Amino acid sequence: MVSLKRILADLRLFGRGYLRNRVGLFFGLIFPVILIAIFGAIFSGGSSGTIKVYVQNQDTGQISTSFVNAINGTSTVRVELVSVSENFSQYLSDHSASDGIIIPANLSSNYMAGTPVNVTVYGNPSQSSSAIVSGTVTGVINAFNLQRYGGSPVIGISPTTVNAQIYKYIDFLIPGLIGFSILVSPMFSLVNISSEYKKIKLFKQLSLTPMTKIEWLLSKVLWYIFLSTLSFLLMVAVGVFAFGAYIALTLWLVPFLILGPMLFCSLGMLVGTVTKSTETASVIGNVITFPMMFLAGTFFPISLMPAYLQSFAHVLPLFYIIEGLNAVMIYGNYGQAVLDVVVVMAITIVVFVAAAKLFKWRED
Repeated sequence: MVSLKRILADLRLFGRGYLRNRVGLFFGLIFPVILIAIFGAIFSGGSSGTIKVYVQNQDTGQISTSFVNAINGTSTVRVELVSVSENFSQYLSDHSASDGIIIPANLSSNYMAGTPVNVTVYGNPSQSSSAIVSGTVTGVINAFNLQRYGGSPVIGISPTTVNAQIYKYIDFLIPGLIGFSILVSPMFSLVNISSEYKKIKLFKQLSLTPMTKIEWLLSKVLWYIFLSTLSFLLMVAVGVFAFGAYIALTLWLVPFLILGPMLFCSLGMLVGTVTKSTETASVIGNVITFPMMFLAGTFFPISLMPAYLQSFAHVLPLFYIIEGLNAVMIYGNYGQAVLDVVVVMAITIVVFVAAAKLFKWRED
C-alpha cells in the first residue's frame, strides 16, 4: 500500500535539500522570471513564416474561387476553408485564432458588374501575423482590381478586430514560459537525480527502507508541482505588474500545473533509469528537452513556423501544455483546453507507468 506519511517525509527531506541548492533554485524560480523581463522588454511581435488563416467563402462564383486560390498561392499564408454554416467569429474563438477572412456572397457578381464590394478580414492588431494576413489580402485585392478595372477600388477590405481585448506579446509569452518552467526543472532534475543515485548505489540503500518506488517518485512529483505553482505565481506577477499583461486566472489552469510536472518528472525518471551512465542520461535528456523548448510555442506561436515544423511540434508533449495554457489564459477556449488536458493526461499515464515499471531499486 502507498503510504502518504512516507511520501510526505521524503518530500520534506528532498525539498530542504533542493532549497539549499542555489543553482537549482535559480533555474527553477528566477531564470523564467529573467526570461520574461528580457523578452517583455525587447520584443513586440513574433517571427516570419507561413500563417494558417481561416477563410469562409460565402460566394459560389468563379471569381471568389480564384480569389481564394490567389491568397493560398502566396508564400505568406495557408488557407483553411470554413463551412458557410459556421458562425465565423465563434469558429475563430473555438480554434484560439485571430486571423480569418470572409468572402461575401456577392463578390463575383459585384466584381463583374463593377459594383464596390468588401472582403472582411479578421485580426488582432497586436499580432504580427494579423498584419501579414491583412497585407497579403490587400495585395491580392489590388491585383484583381488592376486586372479588370485598372486599379479602381471595386474590391475593398473591411478590417474587423476579432477580440475586444487587444493582446500584447507579453500576454502570449507568459503561458509559453510557464510551460518552459514546467518542462525544465522536473526534467533535468530527475534525469540527473535518477542517474546519479543509480551510480552511487543510493537506490540500493533506499531499497532497504520501507519506502516503495512509487512513493519515492510521487514525492518528487509533489515537490515539482509545488515549485511549478510558485514559479507560475512569480511569472504572472511580473508580467501583470511590470508589463501590464492580460492574464485570465481560472481553475482550468490547475490540471496543467499538476499534469505537467508529473509528466516531466516521470519522463526524466524514465530517461535516468534506462540509461547506463550519468553522461548518457544527460545527453538523452538534452536531446528530448531542447526541441520542446524552442518548437512547442514557448517563445513564439507555432503558426509562424514552416508547415513541417508545425507538424513536428504536434508530437511534442509540451506543445499541448502550452496550447492549453494559451486557450485558458488568453482565449477562454475551454473546449480546446479539455482536449489538451485529455492528451496530456494520456501521455502522463503512459510515461508514469513506464517509469514506475522500469525503475529498479537494485541493478540486475
